[in-house]
Amino acid sequence: MIKLFPIIFILLWSSAFITTKPIIDYSDPFAALAFRFFCVSIGFFIFSIFANNTLKSSNKNIIQSILSGVLFHGFYLGGVFYSISIGMPTGITALIVTLQPVLTNILAGPLLNEKITKPQWIGMILGFTGASLVLGFDIGNNLPLNGVLAAFISLFAITFSTLWQKKLSNNLPLSSSNMYQAIGGCLFHILVIMFFAKPEISFTPTFILAMSHQILLVSFGAFTILMYLIKNNSASKTVSVFFLIPPTSAIIAWIFLNETLNLIDIFGFFVATIGVYIATRKEKI
Repeated sequence: MIKLFPIIFILLWSSAFITTKPIIDYSDPFAALAFRFFCVSIGFFIFSIFANNTLKSSNKNIIQSILSGVLFHGFYLGGVFYSISIGMPTGITALIVTLQPVLTNILAGPLLNEKITKPQWIGMILGFTGASLVLGFDIGNNLPLNGVLAAFISLFAITFSTLWQKKLSNNLPLSSSNMYQAIGGCLFHILVIMFFAKPEISFTPTFILAMSHQILLVSFGAFTILMYLIKNNSASKTVSVFFLIPPTSAIIAWIFLNETLNLIDIFGFFVATIGVYIATRKEKI
């Protein structure tokens, strides 16, 4: 089952791009995220109680988990949601964030003392090439500057949060750590609302369905798997699977939303898959 975690993660994380647009159509992006992580923190709290997982730890461990949540759920997701909400094309936002494995590879050596091999770099190049083919190169001339900046803030946030999470060595159970991270994300978005945004949410059936998907399948499912993978694998190999997110999102949109899937998309998916395989395979000793 554990061997299937990367595949399950890719499917669940990719599906989040499908439900992001319906959410921000009916709410302020920061209000939606504050609501989402309030629900997620309550959910992980209840799970931790029933599973007899300790919520007690040193102040240092708790603060570290909260700060990790600020990076993951605050700056990263906040940047993505805000970028799309002001007119940044989803594909371009995803393309910028897809640079994460490359940036992680560059920083994993000096920050985590991870050795990045030549096959990993080849896999990274192929992975990004495949993702770029799927997302396309039609950037256009009217991209909102704030949207571009927000997307790059998201890129750096998810990169540093991955490295930070790998560097942490607290003994909190995964559900307890996830609860504190969700609290960090919720508090971040509440602060943004207090100073910069309006807490507007329209609880339409579409919003409720899309938000339920992101709470249950993405925050409880995909994010938990990601934390497990980061803890048990090298940071550089873990993030390589992110190159498969754009192609998989395109396939999901083709199946469920009747969006176009052309030969270039299929070829890009094939190239990205080869790249991820090369970057993550175990080397022969």
